[in-house]
Amino acid sequence: MAAPSGIVRYPGPGCIVEFMQGNRPITAWVLEEQAGKLRLLLANRRETKLTTNRLLPWSGPVYSGEYGRQQIIDLLELHRQRRDDRETALDPLELWSMAQGEVDRASLEWFAELLWEAPEVDDLAALGRAMLACKTHFKFQPPDFEVYTAEKVDARLAEQEATRQREALVAAGHEFVRVLWDVHSRRRTLPLENSPERPAPDIAEQLAALVMTRLADPDEHDSEAVWKQVTKGLPDDPHLALHLAKTWGLVPEHHNFWMDRAGYDPGNAWAASHADDIAALRAAVESARSQPLATPFISIDSATTRDIDDAFHIEARGDGGFRLWLALACPALAWPYGSELDKAVLRRATSIYLPEATHHMLPEELGIGFFSLLAGQDRPALVLTMEVAPDGELQSCVPSGAWVNLAANLTYEACEACLAAVAPPQAAPNPDDDLLAAMLAGDPDADAAAPAAAAAPLPLPDNAAAAHAEQLAVADRLARALQSHRIGRGAVIIERDDPKVTLSGEGSATIVNIADQPVTPRSQSIVAEMMILANAGVARWAGENRVALLHRTQDVGIPREYAGVWRAPHEVARVVKALASSLLETSPRPHAGIGVPAYSPVTSPLRRYPDLINETRVLHALATGQGRWTREELDAMLPLLNARLDAAGQVQRFRPRYWKLLHFRQKGDKTWWHAVVTEENDAFVTVSLPREQLFLRGRRSTFGDKVNPGQHFRVRVGKIHPLNNEIQILDAEEE
Repeated sequence: MAAPSGIVRYPGPGCIVEFMQGNRPITAWVLEEQAGKLRLLLANRRETKLTTNRLLPWSGPVYSGEYGRQQIIDLLELHRQRRDDRETALDPLELWSMAQGEVDRASLEWFAELLWEAPEVDDLAALGRAMLACKTHFKFQPPDFEVYTAEKVDARLAEQEATRQREALVAAGHEFVRVLWDVHSRRRTLPLENSPERPAPDIAEQLAALVMTRLADPDEHDSEAVWKQVTKGLPDDPHLALHLAKTWGLVPEHHNFWMDRAGYDPGNAWAASHADDIAALRAAVESARSQPLATPFISIDSATTRDIDDAFHIEARGDGGFRLWLALACPALAWPYGSELDKAVLRRATSIYLPEATHHMLPEELGIGFFSLLAGQDRPALVLTMEVAPDGELQSCVPSGAWVNLAANLTYEACEACLAAVAPPQAAPNPDDDLLAAMLAGDPDADAAAPAAAAAPLPLPDNAAAAHAEQLAVADRLARALQSHRIGRGAVIIERDDPKVTLSGEGSATIVNIADQPVTPRSQSIVAEMMILANAGVARWAGENRVALLHRTQDVGIPREYAGVWRAPHEVARVVKALASSLLETSPRPHAGIGVPAYSPVTSPLRRYPDLINETRVLHALATGQGRWTREELDAMLPLLNARLDAAGQVQRFRPRYWKLLHFRQKGDKTWWHAVVTEENDAFVTVSLPREQLFLRGRRSTFGDKVNPGQHFRVRVGKIHPLNNEIQILDAEEE
C-alpha cells in the first residue's frame, strides 16, 4: 500500500521519523508511541527510545498495516537513499539568496514552496537536511529555520575558514613542532625546505606566526588553545616558543625576546612609515628659527653619545654663588601630539641602551640629528637661567625658549683630565669621612690637613676641554656645592662604577667581554648635579606659576643617618632597602632619595616621553600663560605612559644581565670572582660582584660559619642558564 506524502504532526506506529545524533540526521521507524515517548527501530536493526520533542519537523510518511523487520529496514533504506539523492541536488545557498531579506525565520514548508509546487515528505526531509548542514547561512530553531543576514553570513564564513585553518594547523603543525624540538634538544639536523617533514607553505606561515605570537606574549589568550594542541607532549618550558623560533631560523641566536614582549620596535626601521610627519615637524621648527644666543654653551657626554640633549654655560658670581644657563634640546617646539608619529614615540616611551645596540625613542633623523645639540649647528632649545647660592641653594629658575649654537661637544674623559689640572680633586661627602666630619665641626686642624689630601695640579691637557677649563672649574665647584646641599636635605647618593659590556662575533660565536670604563667621577658629577638642579628648578617654577607637570616622587621617610654618598657594596645594599621606587604622578611631592622638595623630569626630551611632555607644558605656559593640558588630562595619560615605561624598563634591566650571565658561562666554572657580602641569614648569603655589578645568592654552608656584611670572598659560579636568569655559587673562599 502506498504511503501518503504529507508531514505528520503526531507520529505513531508505522511513521518514518528523523532525529539528530552525532551531528547528523538518523532515519527510524516508530514501533510504538505512548504519552509522547517513542520506541524506534533503526536501519542498523537496533531499537532505541526517544521523546517526541527530539524529532526533526519532517516526520513521515506513515505506513499502515503489518510489516516485518526486514521490510521496515528496506523501507528505511529506500527513504534514506531518496533523501540523500535529493539533498545532493539542492543548493541551500541559492535558497538563502531567495529568502534573505524576505523573512528572518520561517517554517520548512515555507522554504519548500520556493522550490516545489507539491513537495513530498522526502523532498522536505532532504531540504531540511541541506539547511541543517548549511550552518553558515541558516540556524535551526525548532520548528523553524532562522535566515542569517549577509553580514552574519560573512562573519560565520570567516569563522568557518578560521576553524578549518586552525584544524589544519594543529594537524600538520604538531608534527613539525616535535621535529623542531628534537632538533633543539637532541641536536638533530633541521629538515630541508622540500622535506616531507616540513609543513605546506600556508601551514608553515600560520605556524610561524603562532610561534612568534607566543614568543612575544606567552599568556596571549586567543592563541592559547591552539598552542596547547600544537605543543602537546612537549616540555612545559617558559621559553619553548623562543627555542622553536631559533631552531626554525625565525629569530637569530641570542634573540632579544624582551623587546618582543615590550612591543618595542628595535632599531630605526619603524620611523620610515612616519616620513611625512617628520618632514612636517622639521618644516614647522625651521619656520620658527631665530638668531641663536651668543652664550657659548658646552655639552659633556660619553664619547659614544649621539643624542645630545643638554649643554651649559656657567659663571661664578662675586658673592661665591653661581649663575647657570642650561640649554635643553627642544623637540617639543612643534611636536605633533596625536599624530601617528606621536603615537609611535609614546609607545616607545624611552630610549633603550643595550650592549648590542641603542634603540632611540625618537626617529634617528630627529633624535641624533635635527634636534641633537651638535656643536656648530643652530638648534632650538629650552633654556633655564638659574641662580644658585654659594651653599648650593637654588635661588631662582627662569625658563625661556631660544635657539642656541654650541661651542663644543666635550667628553667625560677630556673634561676629567682638564679638571685634574685646574682643580685638585676633593673627596665627596660621606658619613664615614672623619676628615669631613671634623671640618663640619669646625676643627681648626682639619683645614690645614685638607690641602695635604688634595692631589697636586697637573699640566693642562692637550684636548678640546682645555679651552673651557675655567668653566669646568666653576662647574666642578657648583657640583660639589649642590651635592653637599642635597645631602643636607637627606639625599642618599649611590656611587658605583658600571662596567662596559661589549660583544664580538655573531650568532653562537658571540663572545661577551666585561671591561672597566674610564673613571670620570667629577665630570659625571657635574652633569648629574646640573640635571637634578634643572629638574628641581623646573618643578619649583611650575609651583610658583601654577603649571601642572609630571613629577617623579619618592615621598618616604629615610633615616637621617642614611644621607650621604655610599660606595661600599654592603652599605649600598643596606641603604637601598630604605628607598621605595619612585612614582610618576602629577602631585609635586618630595623626592626623598634625591633630596629635593619636587622633581619634574625635563632634561631628556630626546630620550624620555615624560620629559617631552613637561617641556611642552613649559613652552606652552610661557607662550599662553597656561599649560597645554589640565592636571586631569595629565592624570589620564599616566596609565598608558607608565605601562610603556615599565615594559621598556624590563628590557633595560634583564637584557644586560643576560649578557653578563653568558659572560660567566663562557669563562667556565673554574674561574674565581671577587665578591663582597652584602647580606646574610641562617640559610643564605647574598654577595655583590662589584666589578661586574651583579648580585648573587648562595647557601650559607658554602661560606662557612663566620660571615658578615662587608666581608670579601672569592667565589666560583656554575649551572648558568642566561635565558632563565639562573646562576649558582659553587664555592667560596674568604680573601
